[in-house]
Parts: sequence; C-alpha cells; structure tokens
Amino acid sequence: MCAALALLVALTGALGWLAYRKIDGNIRTDDATAAALAEYGAERPVRRPGRAQNILLLGSDWRKEQDSQRSDTVMLLHLAADRKRAEVLSVPRDLRVDVPSCPRPDGSYSRAQNAQFNWAFQFGGAACTIRTLEKLTGIRIDHHMIVDFAGFKTIVNAVGGVEVDLKKPERDPDIGLDLPAGRHVLKDEDALSYVRARKYVGDGSDLHRIGRQQDFVNRLVAKIRGNGTLTNPARLLPVLDAATSALTADAGLDSLTELYEVADSLRDLPQGALTFTTLPYHQASDHWYRLDLEQPEARRVFEAVRKDQPVVAALEAARAEPDEAPEEPEYEPVHDEYE
Repeated sequence: MCAALALLVALTGALGWLAYRKIDGNIRTDDATAAALAEYGAERPVRRPGRAQNILLLGSDWRKEQDSQRSDTVMLLHLAADRKRAEVLSVPRDLRVDVPSCPRPDGSYSRAQNAQFNWAFQFGGAACTIRTLEKLTGIRIDHHMIVDFAGFKTIVNAVGGVEVDLKKPERDPDIGLDLPAGRHVLKDEDALSYVRARKYVGDGSDLHRIGRQQDFVNRLVAKIRGNGTLTNPARLLPVLDAATSALTADAGLDSLTELYEVADSLRDLPQGALTFTTLPYHQASDHWYRLDLEQPEARRVFEAVRKDQPVVAALEAARAEPDEAPEEPEYEPVHDEYE
C-alpha cells in the first residue's frame, strides 16, 4: 500500500501531460462505495471546514485459497490545511474494532460485530472499512484510494524487478514463497509473495510485514529514480500504465489532475514534515493474534488528526501523562476463519 503513496510522488512529478488520455483513463471510479456511504450519511463525522484532507489508502488482495478479497494494508494520509505537514497513520490489520452491519455485493448485510479490522473490507469493501474507521476515530474520511496487489507486481515487472538481499532463507508455504539466502531480483509472483509474507517470516507479526513492505517500496522507488525511468518516456510509460491500472478511487481522486495535486502537496513539504506513525496498540491479553488500542495515546492521535494538529507531538504528550489503569473491554469470541 505504501506503493500508492511513494509511486504517486515519484511518477506524477515526471509525467506532465505525457500520454495523458491513455493513462488517465486507467483509474477506476469507485461508485459502489459512494453509493454505500450515501446510505449511512447521517452517521458519519461532520466534514470540517478548511483545506485539511484525510485520504484512506487501501491495499486490496484477492486470495484464491479463501475465495475472498481482503485489505491487509490500511494507511490514513492526513494533509494539513497549510500543506506544511503531512502524517501517514498505519492501522494494524489485527486491531480489534467494532465493525458495523454492512451491505454486501449480493444485497445481504453482514451482522454488526467485534472483529479484527481487516475483516471490514471482506464484509463490505471500502465503504465498510471507511465506516468502521470513522466510528473508531471520529475522523471524517474525505477520499479513498484502493491499490490492487496483483497490479503491484505489474509495476515491479515494468522496472525489471527489485533487488533484495536475504540473510537467511524465507519460506511461506501458504502463499508459495520459497527463496534461498542471498541476493534476488524479485519479479512476478515472487515479488507479490515477498510483500504478502507474514506467518513464517521474521516474528510472524503484521507489523513486521508492514516494515518489509515499506523497505521493498523504498527499493522500488529508488530504482525508478536511479535508472533513468523518470526522464525516459519509453521506460516511464509502462510504469505509469501499470501504476494507474492498479488504482481505484472515489470521484474526487480518480484523475491524474487530482492525484497530481496530492503528489504536489507531498513533494513540496519541508524536510522532515512527512511523518509515519502506527496507531498505538498493545497485545490483546486474551488472544495472541489480536491487538487492542493503547490508551490514552490512541485518543490523542485521533483528536490531533481531527483538529489538524501534529500527531507526533500529541503522542509525546500522551506518553508523558500519568499512567492510568486501563479498563479492559469485553469482547465476543473471535473466530479465525478469515485469518
């Protein structure tokens, strides 16, 4: 998912109007999510005045073994009203949250339940994820963008693969990853399996996977910037074609002009003004593979975003507060069928 953010900055700045019509037409408009959100407009947080924006970035992944679509990577990009600061807040997929009843594509509705965060996308797509996050945080989501993980490998192939150096073998039989130690130029399914891997790699946590994904995307962007892609139309067009073909966005973010405005805001930020933070959490006391919000830190983060204030400063202030014994919430049993 970080690919959407990083590639947006790296590529759109070099595009200008090159082959605009073809590339612009690749981005799909998510009308279904708009319709689903309109049904629940009265329950959503009020849109605040001013230029501050909250953009939800989702990584969509279809799993054959589960015959379902998932979103294991979720990031909230907050652009400050004065465009002098931006924050990216990663939401752990294993966080326990209250997921509302959501309409399914077949016309039925899922039941309201407490579940891990990434189930919301499986229950009701981007609309269910947005409603779940808004209920959790009180933050109004202004726009959203979905990046298809299958399209991600097309981007990697378009630049000739990405090199990684493995200190030890990495194998994950669930997704077909089998790489010996040493240097590899990853393409095709190997690249996709590498960024998907979790259970059998590192400490097996989703947080470790997020770190791997960020490192891989940094390598991808470095290759794009370092091999002349940005100044060579013959190289640039296939990458742009692959990148835009992997995108689905709401009507306010579904054109190159609108994406360029976001990229331009990020590119013009002062040094160190773009920060990455993971939503504060702790290991659930009653379930090894679940996370709960860490308080009061999480509340302070949500408040900072709502008020367009720096998240890092809010976190530091919360951690300096006297410790309070947290009240342990009661959860219904969580089944692992979607894990």
